[in-house]
Amino acid sequence: MAKQDLIEMDGEVIETLPNTTFRVKLENEHVVTAHISGRMRKNYIRILTGDKVKVEITPF
Repeated sequence: MAKQDLIEMDGEVIETLPNTTFRVKLENEHVVTAHISGRMRKNYIRILTGDKVKVEITPF
């Protein structure tokens, strides 16, 4: 899937799940399960509950 096919949305982490997975509440009040990108995992970036995040969603 091409990079331009992604939808970018802002959200807030509402719950931290195992294996670097998070429950994120989007601007439009939808709740999705998300995981961090490989680059963030490689650099040990910590994401905590309440953090504002940018989520890329495929239109799949």
